[in-house]
Amino acid sequence: MQSSVAYPKIGDFHSRTFPFIRKLSAALVVAAISVITIQSAQSETVTGSAVIVDGDTIWVGSEEVRVYGIDAPETAQRCQLPKGVWDCSKAAIGALAAMTDGKTVNCVGNERDRYGRLIARCSTDDVPDVGAKLVASGLAWAFVRYSPDYSALEKKPRAMRIGIWQSRTQPPWEYRARRWSTAAQISSEGCPIKGNINAKGEKIYHAPWSRHYAKTVIEPSKGERWFCSEAEARAAGWRAPYR
Repeated sequence: MQSSVAYPKIGDFHSRTFPFIRKLSAALVVAAISVITIQSAQSETVTGSAVIVDGDTIWVGSEEVRVYGIDAPETAQRCQLPKGVWDCSKAAIGALAAMTDGKTVNCVGNERDRYGRLIARCSTDDVPDVGAKLVASGLAWAFVRYSPDYSALEKKPRAMRIGIWQSRTQPPWEYRARRWSTAAQISSEGCPIKGNINAKGEKIYHAPWSRHYAKTVIEPSKGERWFCSEAEARAAGWRAPYR
């Protein structure tokens, strides 16, 4: 709610006439900014067992969590070897499962992405930072577009050529863009996300980079449909597939 009181601006007063008011006003502005910063940084914590969606996304109870600071290979993505390819997505999911299966997972975050997922650092009793370990193991990229926190952890696996650094591998953000562009050209009205309903009646959407995207067939007569974005699919009641 906007106040009806017209507060004076600092520049409205002559510095030689009201020096103390200038200082007081500036102090109040700083204090106000501090309060706003504290309020915007209020953290959320979720604790429980984890259900893995992919190499950087899990469900903890009823909360979907996007692991902070990393980007893991997409479920349909394969990574290059000096000779051939390997299922780097499966490796990342396996490593995440090894860290979280049968464990109590604690995730703490203070912001959400455009899909409503909590962006959080996650830990268990024996793994202080799940995302950091994935990057250090060469199974995820530091997502420097949003945070530089883990960029230094890439240096060792890159130098040792382990995991995703064994050969030139397309990072997942480029992979998603390429798959989306290709699928949009042949999908219904340029909307490439497949909204499937499985045998249990669960509404599951498959993005172009999902493992089962190619073999998923949409049957509108069964209530299945195409979506133009993940946000649209989620708003309509569909969810991403689990691992």
